[in-house]
Amino acid sequence: MPVRCSCGVRNATLKRPKTGHALCKECFYKVFEEEVHRTVTDGRIFKRGETVAVAASGGKDSTVLAHVMKLLNERYDYGLNLILLSVDEGITGYRDDSLETVRRNQQQYDLPLKIISYKELYGWTMDEIVQQIGLKNNCTFCGVFRRQALDRGAMMLRVDRIVTGHNADDIAETVIMNILRGDIARLQRCTAITTGTEGAIPRSKPFKYTYEKEIVMYAYFKKLDYFSTECVYSPNAYRGHARTFLKDLESIRPTAIIDILHSGESMAVKSDVKMPTQGTCTRCGYIASQELCKACLLLEGLNRGLPKLGIGKTHKAKLDKVLRDTKQMEDNVEGESLESLKHIETSGGDSLKAVSLDF
Repeated sequence: MPVRCSCGVRNATLKRPKTGHALCKECFYKVFEEEVHRTVTDGRIFKRGETVAVAASGGKDSTVLAHVMKLLNERYDYGLNLILLSVDEGITGYRDDSLETVRRNQQQYDLPLKIISYKELYGWTMDEIVQQIGLKNNCTFCGVFRRQALDRGAMMLRVDRIVTGHNADDIAETVIMNILRGDIARLQRCTAITTGTEGAIPRSKPFKYTYEKEIVMYAYFKKLDYFSTECVYSPNAYRGHARTFLKDLESIRPTAIIDILHSGESMAVKSDVKMPTQGTCTRCGYIASQELCKACLLLEGLNRGLPKLGIGKTHKAKLDKVLRDTKQMEDNVEGESLESLKHIETSGGDSLKAVSLDF
C-alpha cells in the first residue's frame, strides 16, 4: 500500500536520509530549500549588495548550490550579485569534461562565469604534477593549489565572498581526519560556517547541515545538469578512508553525520595549543604561517625537481635551506647581470644601442 506524504495530499516518493520522513517530491523540494535558507539566515552568511562567487566544478554539490543560491536570492531578495567561479586543474578526461557542464550551467542559470587554471597561475597542470610525483601525494598539491586559485580568481573578480558546496558529510569527514591526524588546532575552525575572515576572502558553506544523499536526490528529481565522474587521481586520497569509515557508521546510525558535525562544533581547543601565526608569503603575498606559503613551497620543489620538498610537516630547517638557496641563486643572477651591464658600458655606444634595440 502506498505511503502518504506528511502533507496528506500526495503519495510519498522518497524517504529523507536525514530524518527518515516520507515525502512527496514537492514537499522535499520545499523542505530542502527552506533548510538551506535557514542555514544562510541563522549563520548570517551574506550582507545585502555583496558580490558572491559560487565555486563551480560541475559536480552535484556545486550545481545544486548554484541552482539553490539563484532561487533563494530571487525568492527572498538577498540582493546578491552571483558569479560562477571555476578552477581548471588540468586533468585530461575529467576536468575538461566537467567544465563543459559548468558552461552549460552558465547558460541555464544566466550567471557570469570565470575560469582560472593551474597552468595560468602556477605554470603546471595536475597531469604534469602527477607525472613528477606519482599518485601518492597528488591530492596535497591539488588541495593547496585549488584553495589559492579560488582566492586569486575571487580577487580578480573583486568579489566579497566565496560560497562552496561543502556539505555535512564533507565536514564530518574533516572532523574525523583532524582527529586521526592529531591536528588539534584545526578542530576549532573546521566546522565553522564561514572561514577566511582573518585575511583572505571569506568562504561560506550554505550546505553545512545538508546531507550529501539529499543533494543527490534533489539534483536527480529536479533533473539538474551535473557531472558525476570521480576524479581519476582521487582514489588514493587520505580523505577516502575517512569517507568509507563515515559511510559504515551511517549505515548503522543514520544520524552519525550530523552527530559528528555537532561534536566538532562543541570541541574546545586547550588554551596551551598554539594556533599558527598568520603572516604573508614573502614571494607571492598570499596568507602564510611561514616565510613561504604552502603553494610556493610546493612549486619550489616542483621547479627544482624535488617534488616531495613540501610534502608532510615541513621542518623549519628544511624551509630555511630552501630560502637560503633561493637567495643565493637570486644574488648570483643579480651579480651576473651587473657584470654584463659593466661590460656593455665599456664596450662602446654601438653595443649599447644594439642591446637597447633588443628590448
